[in-house]
Amino acid sequence: MKPYTIEVQRLKSIRHDHHGLIEVALDALVTTRQPTRDSEDGVPSSCLSLPVEHARTLVLLLKQQLAELDKLNPRSRRSGRA
Repeated sequence: MKPYTIEVQRLKSIRHDHHGLIEVALDALVTTRQPTRDSEDGVPSSCLSLPVEHARTLVLLLKQQLAELDKLNPRSRRSGRA
């Protein structure tokens, strides 16, 4: 597996489909990363970097999408809620 550096330039949209996937549309700069063994398991990994304001926006949008998905599940199937 090739490791990449992914730098988010702009968040465009976020939505969920009916197959349990959340899709994030974004503009990003993707470059090949030099394989380094600095992860816990020693396997090279990709790195995602984004500005704090994009990270905050992403968290808010993910929370919104997850809340919409929770509404679709019957009350008995929601995780940790009665």
